Amino acid sequence: MTDRPNERTVWFNGEYMAESRAVVPFRDMSFLMGDGAFDLTRTFGGKVFRLEAHCERLYRSLRALRHEPPMPLQEMIDITAEVLKRNMPLLEEGGDYWVGQRVSRGVKKVSGDSWDHYGPNVIVECMPLPLKERAPLYRDGIEVVTPSVRRTPPECLTPRAKSHNYLNLIMGDMEVHAQNPRAWAVLLDTKGDLCEGLGSNLFLVRDGELLTPREKYVLPGVSRQTAIDMAAKLGIPFREADLDMYDAFNADEAFITSTSLCICPVASVNGVKIGDGPYGPVTQKLIDAYAEHVDFDFVRQHLDQLD
Repeated sequence: MTDRPNERTVWFNGEYMAESRAVVPFRDMSFLMGDGAFDLTRTFGGKVFRLEAHCERLYRSLRALRHEPPMPLQEMIDITAEVLKRNMPLLEEGGDYWVGQRVSRGVKKVSGDSWDHYGPNVIVECMPLPLKERAPLYRDGIEVVTPSVRRTPPECLTPRAKSHNYLNLIMGDMEVHAQNPRAWAVLLDTKGDLCEGLGSNLFLVRDGELLTPREKYVLPGVSRQTAIDMAAKLGIPFREADLDMYDAFNADEAFITSTSLCICPVASVNGVKIGDGPYGPVTQKLIDAYAEHVDFDFVRQHLDQLD
């Protein structure tokens, strides 16, 4: 296969190559059954954010899923940094990347087959952030909708491992987008409490206190933890709690954290307006602190993409 001009580079099973050449066999366990783990961070002005923390979380996910790590942790960190370096010349002005790793359990052995590689399939990649598509979220705030699909409970499968098995969250997302393409799905757990969305954590603010669902029931996002750290730095009271729709409807403010969005204000939950506007005082303080922490105005980066 001939490499296309100006094609991004990935690391695939020991080799740097054009991303179109990184082809995973159809009997790979991640393709067959979602049996794999991944992690993603982002860049700010081309500088990668907390790469070590994201790689450490990947390795915790691998241990939880009983995967053997494909290489020492530091080697994974170094390879990821090199993939980013090789792709930087292709980054559009004003843009940034998702930077991540994907690890499958490998190819399922079937009598009579002859694959060249049966061990874990490992990919380290870069993808441009969808800044233009998400820019309106920073202007208007996110419209959160809770679908009928409930989050898989931790008794069945821990949400704390970032696995390739995202179908539960995808189905919730599809239901919400069928009603409102602009909305952001946040699933409830089987008790009816607020849980999480596709790659995102939810925070509420009530009477100056910051609240978020308990870690047992959600993927503990690195951006989630960064927001918690910023709250501690600012002296904002914080606690994890079981939060239901009553709490959402009575919140003074709300926001979403995710790798790409960092902190983005919530305008409404199931059509109920939150507070006096998406940028409440606590939300704004945390956004400012987060931007100072990463030395980058990610809100302005998105707003500059608006027509």
